[in-house]
Amino acid sequence: MASEAVIPINSDIDVVAARQKGRELATELGFVSTDSTLLATAISELARNIIRYAKYGEILIVSVQSGDRVGITVVARDKGPGITNISLAMQDGFSTSGGLGLGLPGVKRMMDEFHLVSDANNGTKVTIKKWKR
Repeated sequence: MASEAVIPINSDIDVVAARQKGRELATELGFVSTDSTLLATAISELARNIIRYAKYGEILIVSVQSGDRVGITVVARDKGPGITNISLAMQDGFSTSGGLGLGLPGVKRMMDEFHLVSDANNGTKVTIKKWKR
């Protein structure tokens, strides 16, 4: 049942490809359309962050199963400069790029699970999971 895709992220075209791949997998697994949209939006946000802050990275999208639960795990990783202040970055309204600052806190709210690891030497890795309802 495990389905997996790795999408290199270097440009806006890659953001669209990653978003599409997430939506396809969600549809394949029978996710309701609102959850497919939330997943696609979260993937898009994470991919845009890779381009904005690290220039390039990758998005891994994989189906997961835990007992009778089915879900999708997305891992966004880059080798960029890292997030200097994670607690600040997780505050609503905070933005270093002049955007709306909905980014990471918004992704966290849309997903069932959210985990972020970041440091200056290794870049940033965000792991999110959405379970099928």
